[in-house]
Amino acid sequence: MAPIRAALIGLSASAKTGWASGAHLPYLLSPRGLARYQIVALCNSSTAAARAAISAFNLPSETRAYGSPADLAADADVELVICCTRVDVHHETVRPSLAAGKMVYCEWPLAQDLEHVRDLAQLAREKQVRTMVAVQGRVAPSVKKLRELLEHGRIGKVVSAEVRAAGGLNDREILPKNLEYFTKREVGGNVFTIGFGHLWDQIQFVHGDASALQSRLHLQFPNSKIRDPETNIVKTVQSDVPDLIIVTSSLEESAIAQKEATLLVRFRRGQPSFDEPALLWSIIGEKGEIRLTNSGGTGMQATGDTASVRLVVQDFATNKVEQIEWQWEAWQEDLPLYARSVGALYEAFSEGAEKSYPTFEDALKRHEQLDGMLAAWAA
Repeated sequence: MAPIRAALIGLSASAKTGWASGAHLPYLLSPRGLARYQIVALCNSSTAAARAAISAFNLPSETRAYGSPADLAADADVELVICCTRVDVHHETVRPSLAAGKMVYCEWPLAQDLEHVRDLAQLAREKQVRTMVAVQGRVAPSVKKLRELLEHGRIGKVVSAEVRAAGGLNDREILPKNLEYFTKREVGGNVFTIGFGHLWDQIQFVHGDASALQSRLHLQFPNSKIRDPETNIVKTVQSDVPDLIIVTSSLEESAIAQKEATLLVRFRRGQPSFDEPALLWSIIGEKGEIRLTNSGGTGMQATGDTASVRLVVQDFATNKVEQIEWQWEAWQEDLPLYARSVGALYEAFSEGAEKSYPTFEDALKRHEQLDGMLAAWAA
């Protein structure tokens, strides 16, 4: 099968440590990636910026440079558009390519608000194009192992699950200057939609979609100190983004969950307190308990190395506790940590198996849940 001809939007020569270069390029330029994808174009804020990126990242000289999403959408040779820009320009960046019938892979969150998310999902539906959204934590091996344990009945049907997490940002009050926009809910990218949103998707990937949601949101630290790497604290700004999220819900009765099984999630911004891990995920079943802890962060997509993520099972009948081993595939170990789960999404998309990767429809469902929480908070 010929490689999928792809175009990247947002690969910047001035940000070599950015997400596009750190999480996408390592896979796309690896032997496995090159067998499945071919980067044929870049799109940045100008054609000059795109050309600079082509040169900076040593892409083939024939890689085409574009300065507008509309011009990129008009390139009939591009099959897949990959969007790695800031969330508040996702909609305007990918919509022309969707309208042109191209496949689109977009970072999470899909757009800055539910209205724009619905528009993209509807357009993709009308054009009948394949889409993918980057909630790559669901394909991290530790998360997949957790789901596998439940599907194999290791602890019987789930009775209840509880998740306690602290993260999304490194500090509860301080923000780096380049993330000042995290204090503005209207931008769409913040600790609620990104930090909590990624974890919320992973939880439901494992347990199934939550229902009968009840949430309690709170803004505990409304004043954020903005830190410049060179001049230290430069100013204080007021945030309108909740930094404490508590959700209770039910799990649908299924092959892995008892009727009226419950789910409780508590997520707060910043560093964990005392000696707590950043993430503690406890699942109580009829026959035992599974516990996943991550000392490195709240999401396995970027912090899930084998040293920080620990998975154990307790058998209620014997009281025996067993540590469950999990590992990255050999090809993933050759990539930087941030690129491993992103690479797994690319692999699933290239194979095209139905429901093996998250789509814009999945993103819409998650956005509707998050928007409902915010609406209840603002009411």
